[in-house]
Order: sequence, then structure tokens, then C-alpha cells
Amino acid sequence: MVLLVVDAQNGIVDERLYEFRKFVGNIKKLIGAAREQGIEVIYVQHDDGPDTGFSIGDDEFEVYSEFQPMPDEKRFIKSVCSAFKKESGLLEYLTVKEEKDVMICGIMTDFCINATVEAGFEHGLHMIVPAYANSTQDNEYMTREQAYHYYNEFLWPERYADCVPMDRALELLKNDIA
Repeated sequence: MVLLVVDAQNGIVDERLYEFRKFVGNIKKLIGAAREQGIEVIYVQHDDGPDTGFSIGDDEFEVYSEFQPMPDEKRFIKSVCSAFKKESGLLEYLTVKEEKDVMICGIMTDFCINATVEAGFEHGLHMIVPAYANSTQDNEYMTREQAYHYYNEFLWPERYADCVPMDRALELLKNDIA
């Protein structure tokens, strides 16, 4: 199993996110538990390109301070919603490692998390989504709360991912079982 931390970057981790404090606390718990158990923590960062303010070298691009990667933890860069787009190299990395179980956390629920969950499933990965470890902002069609519940309670379960309570996610990491 690996823990995938998606787009938890300075420019978008803030109070605009649904259940912000719970989200931050849960990701910190997941990262801590994974590291404690020797489970690889992998970071994915979104790059909007030069001169956008959200690109390599920009402060907003950097991983949120409370989730900082250790020097030996892998980082993959993407420029589209799915972390599994060929250019990131993430899928190839997991394939070489023969890794099938991916616990995912991060933002945005309705964009990059959804695209990565669905793509992971389509590539034969077992996607695990801990409760309140992904979040999003309001959009023109749904509030952040509606979007969170739509994906985590309706769209993903029994289709694309195992959506599990936080205590179950921590148990999975502790026992490295899925």
C-alpha cells in the first residue's frame, strides 16, 4: 500500500475548503501513521505552468507546511486533473513496484481527487478513500459540502473506491491490509 497526497499545496489549502480543520488533522494523522508503519508516502503536485503563480518555484506550488514531505519521499508533478496521466510517471512507478493498493487524500474532491480515483480504478488499482481526508471549495454548481458528500457517499463507493471511516483507514495503514 502507498499513501498518495494529491495537490495539498499552499495556494489551495486554506479555510475555503470544506471541513478545513478536520481535513488538515486527518491528513496529518494519515501521513504520521504511514510513516510510522514504513508505508510509502507519495506526493503529487499540480503545475499550472509558467507565469501562473502556481508553478514550480512559486510559493503557492509548494506542499502545505503541515504536510511537508521528508527528503526521501517521492514527488510527482502533473498538469491535468488525474495524477495517473502518463506524463507524471506515477502509474509507471507503481507498476514497477507492483503496488495495487492506493490510499488517496488531498484536494480538490470534484476535480483532481475524482479524476485520480477513477483513473486509478480503471488501471486496476484498489483505491481507498478515507473520510474527511479530501476536500474542495464551492463551485458554480454545488457547495463544497454537497460536492464532498456526492463523491464520497454516492459516486465512489461500490464503483471506484472503498470509502472508509478514518479509524478504518488508520487500521489499514497500521496492518498494511486492504
